Amino acid sequence: MRGHVMPGCADPAEGERLGRANGHLLAVHLTITADDVDRFVADAAHEASASGWVSCPTLGGGRMPVQAGSFNLFALDSAPDSVSAEAVPARRRMLYRLHFTGAGGQALTLVGHKDVHDDPGADVWRDTSTLYVRILRGHTAPAGDAGAEVAAAGVITIHLPDFLRQLTTFRTRGPGGAEALARFGRLFLGELWDAYRDLAARPRAT
Repeated sequence: MRGHVMPGCADPAEGERLGRANGHLLAVHLTITADDVDRFVADAAHEASASGWVSCPTLGGGRMPVQAGSFNLFALDSAPDSVSAEAVPARRRMLYRLHFTGAGGQALTLVGHKDVHDDPGADVWRDTSTLYVRILRGHTAPAGDAGAEVAAAGVITIHLPDFLRQLTTFRTRGPGGAEALARFGRLFLGELWDAYRDLAARPRAT
């Protein structure tokens, strides 16, 4: 995923705008690993580990290895108290948390989310390819995010050629590899259907 961030900015949308104007690049390259597909599918958090690197010249330059990382696929977001769960499909998020070290040995954490929910218009691709990120000082856990200093914020996306290449990189180990991929596929497509089912029911313009 590639995009722009702005140092000192806490809002990802504003950080993307200012970062683009000032040429502050951010790139992330990850390998996501689920050691146990059955557990990954059954667990409501759908958590896996993330490894790879972060590149941000503003915060330290070249490829900074991810020292510890996690990824959650379609974690459920609680609906507002004023809205019934029956009226609005549950919002889902893809969550990323990456610990790495920047210039001068500065501990940093990239926290990011993709909002997966049905807005007006055909937004499935935008939702699943757009990551809103903040880079926090220190190696934080979720409970410590609110009190951490924000080093930068912005937006990164996966482009279509990279996504198509990503589809060729799925691998399994051990017996039952084909069935493991099938279970993952059913989870992924099922969650997308739940998130966007109202889109399919809307009348089409003629």
